[in-house]
Amino acid sequence: MRSYPILAVAALATLVTGCSSGAPESGSGASTTATTSPTTTSLQTHTAAPGALGVSPGGVTTAVGTPAESTEDEYFQACHAAKVWMTAKGGVQKDQFEPYLADLQKSDSAGPGTFGSPWSKLSPARQSAVIVAAEAAADDQCG
Repeated sequence: MRSYPILAVAALATLVTGCSSGAPESGSGASTTATTSPTTTSLQTHTAAPGALGVSPGGVTTAVGTPAESTEDEYFQACHAAKVWMTAKGGVQKDQFEPYLADLQKSDSAGPGTFGSPWSKLSPARQSAVIVAAEAAADDQCG
């Protein structure tokens, strides 16, 4: 199975819509510092400075300043899991982005949405991949 960063998917979506957060999307997994995340709009990518975290006012990690890493299959499974969760909650899927991540982070359960590992056990690159998949699910872009 081929493994590649899925950050390219988010970057392509940003280019297609002409949006730019102005923040770099690469960096090391060094120490993390909390920062605020940008406002969510269709196909907007949540970003954080290299090595930093984007944390919402509600205390939910919504961006990780490390390139996302997952296989194509893992990405699809994580996106599908997020979409199923968001659809079950009802309402507008985009409005379920942060609550979905909050649920993953507070329950710390393992499942397809977190590549079979609890959120707290994921590397920054894997947490970033979960967030990218959740963004795609919120924008109905799982494929």
